[in-house]
Amino acid sequence: MNKNSIGYVSAPVSKEIDIVKSIKDLCKKKKAVILAHYYQDKSIQDIADYVGDSLALAQWAAKTNAGMIVVCGVHFMGETAKIICPDKKVLVPDLNAGCSLADSCPAYELEEFIKQYPGYKVISYVNTTAAVKALSDVVVTSTNARQIVESFPKDEKIIFGPDRNLGNYINSITGRNMVLWDGACHVHEQFSVEKMVELKKQYPESLVLAHPECKSTVLALADHVGSTASLLKYATESKCKTFIVATESGILHEMKKKNPDKLFILAPPNDSTCACNECNFMRLNTLEKLYNCLKFEMPEIFVDKELGKKALRPIQKMLDISAKLGL
Repeated sequence: MNKNSIGYVSAPVSKEIDIVKSIKDLCKKKKAVILAHYYQDKSIQDIADYVGDSLALAQWAAKTNAGMIVVCGVHFMGETAKIICPDKKVLVPDLNAGCSLADSCPAYELEEFIKQYPGYKVISYVNTTAAVKALSDVVVTSTNARQIVESFPKDEKIIFGPDRNLGNYINSITGRNMVLWDGACHVHEQFSVEKMVELKKQYPESLVLAHPECKSTVLALADHVGSTASLLKYATESKCKTFIVATESGILHEMKKKNPDKLFILAPPNDSTCACNECNFMRLNTLEKLYNCLKFEMPEIFVDKELGKKALRPIQKMLDISAKLGL
C-alpha cells in the first residue's frame, strides 16, 4: 500500500474480488456510512448509503450515528462533514477532488474584500473552504439560498460569494442588491445558449431545467431553475416526457432511475470537444479509490479545531434555518 503523494491511496485491487460487496462489507465492519453527491459516477451513487445535494449531505452528516463518514464528492463537502462532526473520522476517496468555485475565492482575498464593505453581512455558498466559511455569517446552498437571504431584513447590506451567477439569480428574484464575489463553476459556465435554442427546436415539447449556477442567459431559457434536488423533484412530478438539463451530468442517473419512461438530454457546452457537462474533480472518485479509502482509512480530512468552531456557526445557522423552513 502506498499513500500517494497526490492525494489518494494507491494500492492494487484484485480483479478477482467483488469490489461492490467488499465495499459494503468494509462499511459494515467499520461502521462507516457513504455519502455521495448527485454529481458522482453512477457506480458510486448506486453503492452509497445516501445520495443527495450539498444541503442533504450536510444534513445527513449532522444526524448520522456512524463512527466513520466517507464523503464521495469534492473536498469542501468532506470538510463540511468534518466541521459538523469533529469527533468522527471523515474520509474522502481522493483529496484532489477539489472545486473550481471554491478555488476562485481564497479566504485571504475575501477577508480583504470584506474590509471594503464595513457593516455588511457575509453569506457564503457552501462551495467554499472552511476558512471562507469561518469569515461568514451564514452558509447557503442552492436549495436554501433564496429563503436564507430573505430571512435578513430587506435593507440589510450583504456580501454574497463566491458564485456570481447564483448571486445574480438570487438578487433578481428577491429584489436585493447584494455585493457579489466574482467566482463561477467551470461546469455551469460552459453551457451554450445558441446550442440550447437549437436543441429546443428539435424537441419543442421539452422543458428546460437549469441550475442557478448557470449564466443568466441560460436561466432565461429555463422552465425551472433549482438545485440538483429541485431539478430531480420537478422532473419526477412533471407530466412532461422530455427535458433538457443544464447542470452536471451525474444527476441524469437518478433522473433516469426515477423516470425510466422520460427522456433527459444534456444541455450542450460551448466546446463540443470537451466533457464540460462533467466535473473533472467529481470524476476523480472511483470504486477502486473508495475501496482503498475504506480499507486503509485514508485520505482523512482534518480541520483545525479553532477554525472548525468558527466555520461551524454559519453552517449550523444554515441547518437551523433550513429545518425551521422544512427544507
